[in-house]
This record gives sequence, structure tokens and C-alpha cells, in this order.
Amino acid sequence: MIKFLIKGILRDKSRSLLPVIVVSLGVFLTVFMSGWMKGIFGDMIDMNANYMMGHVKVMTRAYAENEAQIPNDLALLDVTELMEQLSKEYPDMEWVRRIQFGGLLDVPDENGETRAQGPAAGRAVDLLNPDSKEAERLNIPKSIVQGRMPQKQGEVLISDEFARRFNVQLGDDISILGSTMYGSMVVPTFKVCGTINFGMAMLDRGAIIMDISDAGLAFDMEDAAGEVLGYFKTGLYDDEVALSVRDAFNQKYSQAEDEFSPQMVRLRDEASLKQYLDMADNMSAMMVTIFIIAMSIVLWNTGLLGGLRRYTEYGVRLALGEEKGHIFKTIIYEAIIIGSIGSLVGSVLGIVLCYYLQENGIDFSALMKNVTMMIPTVYRAKVTPELFYIGFIPGLFAMTLGNALAGYAIYKRKTAQLFKELEV
Repeated sequence: MIKFLIKGILRDKSRSLLPVIVVSLGVFLTVFMSGWMKGIFGDMIDMNANYMMGHVKVMTRAYAENEAQIPNDLALLDVTELMEQLSKEYPDMEWVRRIQFGGLLDVPDENGETRAQGPAAGRAVDLLNPDSKEAERLNIPKSIVQGRMPQKQGEVLISDEFARRFNVQLGDDISILGSTMYGSMVVPTFKVCGTINFGMAMLDRGAIIMDISDAGLAFDMEDAAGEVLGYFKTGLYDDEVALSVRDAFNQKYSQAEDEFSPQMVRLRDEASLKQYLDMADNMSAMMVTIFIIAMSIVLWNTGLLGGLRRYTEYGVRLALGEEKGHIFKTIIYEAIIIGSIGSLVGSVLGIVLCYYLQENGIDFSALMKNVTMMIPTVYRAKVTPELFYIGFIPGLFAMTLGNALAGYAIYKRKTAQLFKELEV
């Protein structure tokens, strides 16, 4: 019977073409929007994890309370010992230390006098260690506009915007007016080896990137760090594992009465990121539900129109003795076959478009020059395993539901009315 139904669907385009088109469009939109939203939210989450939060982050309790002020005077001490302990207890994670700092970037002239000054927002990461993944994690090599990566101590990268504004050339010396973690004023001098542009206004305004060893010497933080970040070695954030790691660490090491005791937070603990993660988790379900409802209404009407056109056919089949239940079953089987065809076509089109946008993306940088949030300027879709089946849920369910609602009219056919129609 299935073979017979397939032949009927393929030969009678008038009863299959419109439903296949409707299902294909609905499934295409479901798959594409799911991949697009996952790509956008995924990029936001990954960017915040890579640049700011890590998958988990360790700070002193006092530093965590004043994190927005970057209070290096409340930084972690004996970081080497802490990281060794973390690596031993949580071997499935990679642990890195970072120092964030602010200050005034001073550009001297040929006489050593101040030529220009501007605010600086600096990050110190492990750049000189050949085994470190920090440069790739922060996308530094691909963000360099001029020059090269630091290759020795005393070399730094600065914002390309700052360099152009104050005419800073490669090889020039610059100084940072800042303070040590003990409150003393310092003016360390570094050599510019390159300029950088992350494509995000929040990072590009007065940015300066240096090796962690340079920051340790400059700010008296040789064995200290503002924060220690942990990343899952798989590269993927696992909220349940992060929660268990956080709770186990805080129960063992964090002490409420000691403001300098270490405290761990996970990526989801950041307020805005929690909303992004919740939205990313719920987006697919929302998209599927919306399209199931919308397509069911459309396909119901399509089924009713098709049922009216085939009204006489159903009447003849009933007159020949075919049971109403059997006719209804054939309608459902037809719906499943048409839904499968439409779901397959829509899924293929949606995945192809998602893959294209995953590789190329859409650049919105021109619209985000004044944005201060940590969001990407190039938006990409993301092809995930669930895209290969998520479209079949609304495609099959909506088509079957629509035809079931339309086919219910068969049970309302009365024998007397049937013979009257056939006589005419």
C-alpha cells in the first residue's frame, strides 16, 4: 500500500506539490533559525568565556565583590601553588592566570617628553610560553593589523585605533602610568611590536596586550593574578560539570569569614550570560513549537482544500465498501510521506544555508561602532547535530496533524447523502 500511495503522490502533483512546498518552507525556516540563533548565542557565550569569564573563574572573595573596578590589590597570591592544586584535582580542565589592569598610556616624543596620552585597558596573558593556547583563545594572531606577536619580554601590542590616533609607530616606546598591587605608582616602559583590532569597541579602545611575566614585574605581581580561569579541554562549556566543580571547590577552599580566600564562579553565574544561555537552551524548542502551530493551521486548511477536491473520490471509495477507518489511515500515511519529503528538502536547504553562514558570516561592524557590550561583530550560524533531525519534528507532526483534522470530515459522511451525491 505504501508503494501505491507513493505512486499516487508522485503522479498527482495537484495534491502533493502545495503541501510539500509548505512543509519545506516551514522546515527550512525552523532549521535555519535554530542554527542562526545557536550560532549567535554560541559566539556571544564563547567570546565572553574566552575574553572575560572562562568556563569557571577563581578570584578572591573581595576581588569578586568589586570585580568591575579591577582591584588588583585584592588579587590572588601564591598562584603557582593554586594552579598546581587545581590541575591535580581537576585534570580535565586547563587553568590559566590573567591580570587585568587600567592606567594612562603615555606616548613620548623624540625628547622623551609626553606627546600624547590616553586611557588604557590592559590584559596580561601567557604569550611567550610555546605551550600556551592563550593567543589562539583570544584570537590575537588574526587580530593583528600591523607588526607581529610579542617574542620577548618588554614587547606589547596596542590598539590599532590608539596607534592611528596618536601616530604611534612600530618600535616606539610607550609607558603606562599605573599602580602596583600594593598601591605604589609605577611607570613601566614597553616597546610596541604590533597593533591589534578585535573588532569590538569594548576591547579596542585603548587596549594593550602584554605577556603575563611583564605584568608581574611591572605591577609587583610575580606570583599573583587577579583571576585564574579554567577551560574544559574539550573546548565546550558543560554547565552541569562546571556547577559540580564550582561547588566542590568553594566547599573546600572558600571561607566566608576570609575575604582573601579563593572563590570560584562558573560562566552561567554572570547575570547577562545566564540569560544568553537560557535563551540558547530554549530557542530550538520555541522555534519548533511556533512552527508546529503555524504550519498545522496552514496544512489544516491545505488538507481541507484537498479534501474538498477529493470529496467525490472518498465517496466512491466508501460506496465500494472501503471502511472509513481505512481511508483515514491512507490519508495519514500520505501525510507522513509528504511530510518526510518536505522535511528532507527543507532540512537540506536550511543546513546548506547555515553552513554557508558558519563559514562566511554577516559583518555588522558598521552598526556596532559605539556598542560597549561583549558581542561579536560578525554573526555566524552554527551547524549542530540536532539540525539534521529538528526539522522533521514540525514537518511530520504538523503535516500529520493538519491532515488528521481535515480527514476527520470522512467520518461525518452519511450513507444517504453519499448515494444522493452519486446519483447526481
